[in-house]
Amino acid sequence: MGPRDVLVFHNGVVLIDLIGGLLVAGYAAAAVRILLRTGAVARARLLVADGAVLGLGFKTAGTLLKALEVHTWDQIGMFGAVLAVRVVLKRLFKWERARVERGRTAAPP
Repeated sequence: MGPRDVLVFHNGVVLIDLIGGLLVAGYAAAAVRILLRTGAVARARLLVADGAVLGLGFKTAGTLLKALEVHTWDQIGMFGAVLAVRVVLKRLFKWERARVERGRTAAPP
């Protein structure tokens, strides 16, 4: 793999990370818009949770691809810590989404 290939690979990883961040920001903006227009808090929370899960999926994929560039034990430790935090956050957002969904179906119209 030549220097040009490494640069293309690195740029691809950065693009995947950027897409993840844009997804989170886009879903959060959409949730704020819904909240301001309709006041539907549960719907806005679901939208934020969906965006966070989707965005974190992209960010986790980027982190896994970055693992190919890991060379020292410090980098391996940092990679493991970042990956663990992202996995925990993703699970928490899925849990929150399920909790809000249960609350929406249990609440009277």
